[in-house]
Amino acid sequence: FTKRNAFRGGEKLDINLDGSYEWQVGNNVQGSNSQINSYEYGGNVSLELPRLLLPFRMRHRFYTTPSTFLKASSNVLNRADYFKMHTVSGELTYKFQTSATSMHEFSPLIIEYQFMNSSTTKFDSIRVANPYLTVSMQNQFIPKMKYTYTYISPSVYRNPIQWETSVTEAGNVISLGYMLAGKKWNEEDKTMFKNPYAQFLKIQTDFRKTWQLSNKTQLVGHIGVGLIYSYGNSSSAPYNEQFYIGGANSIRAFAARSIGPGNYKPDVTLLSYIDQTGDIKLQANLEYRFNIFGNLYGAAFLDAGNIWATKDDGYRTGSQFKLSNMFKELATGTGIGIRYDLDFLIIRLD
Repeated sequence: FTKRNAFRGGEKLDINLDGSYEWQVGNNVQGSNSQINSYEYGGNVSLELPRLLLPFRMRHRFYTTPSTFLKASSNVLNRADYFKMHTVSGELTYKFQTSATSMHEFSPLIIEYQFMNSSTTKFDSIRVANPYLTVSMQNQFIPKMKYTYTYISPSVYRNPIQWETSVTEAGNVISLGYMLAGKKWNEEDKTMFKNPYAQFLKIQTDFRKTWQLSNKTQLVGHIGVGLIYSYGNSSSAPYNEQFYIGGANSIRAFAARSIGPGNYKPDVTLLSYIDQTGDIKLQANLEYRFNIFGNLYGAAFLDAGNIWATKDDGYRTGSQFKLSNMFKELATGTGIGIRYDLDFLIIRLD
């Protein structure tokens, strides 16, 4: 639900609800008593103001009207037979455009709280045996700052490109406060409101290029890279910050969260897709799109990618990133698809 000019000052109020359900059809996973299924749901409320709310006056001419973005959200992630995790967050973001092609977003304050609603006896036994999961899925605060730069080439270009890069840091400002209080900056077991807080640096970049071969024929290429480095108060990044790969919007020949990290093969009788997350991500896609008739389009695609861990966690054999093994460990998949373009919505089947 969107209401424009909500308070008669050009504000935009957004209320969003979202959810998803994933399930496996066909045979059960080997050694499991039930088929894989999980669900996720959440919502958020945001208010966008057509000005920069700053504690000082800023004299700068922007390409378009800058804005201040306030947002509160909640999300619940359920993994069947294992756990239910809840994440609540609040955000302050400034958005401004310095030219026709360059857009910036700076979030000086993002606070998330991740906590476990419930877990099964099966999952508790897995977590006790694997310190990596214990740390990444513990109840913790995630105080973050984030900057995102987006470049979109001019619309007159026949073969346009889009490049987006974001840098996120967590916990450093609070650690600086601890340091001023006489504690070491990289000391572990520091807390915020009596709960541990995360400390990491996360970098993501995505590049997309479209080659317009004819009026209704395109070749689209995409490559995305991500890296998380955990340190100080965290030996691993929070679970909801880590990368995963596979699924309809990733490597389409594989189920969601079913690839990696590295050449690690999980014990499906216990871990299934719970621990298939990583600190490094590489994904590439190439898709040829052509018109069949009217608004119906066809596509042929090739996807490749994987995730890796930055260090050996002691139990996920083959998960650590090694440059010499990178290309051998890329999961690849190809296929065909159809798209029906409704202008405001595209129905896709691959």
